[in-house]
Amino acid sequence: MADQITVTLKKSMITSTQKIRATLIGMGLTRVNKTVTRKDTPEFRGMLRKVQHLVVVEE
Repeated sequence: MADQITVTLKKSMITSTQKIRATLIGMGLTRVNKTVTRKDTPEFRGMLRKVQHLVVVEE
């Protein structure tokens, strides 16, 4: 696995459930097209799986 993961929010979270919104905010993704770089951990991978339909991941 890579040391860092870059994640970009590509779809709006307006119609998402409260849990998915909380996950995105916890990841630091608050606006469409916002990109964050985070450390690659099992916890972060789990968050990515929860919101995989809304984001684009680059390793």
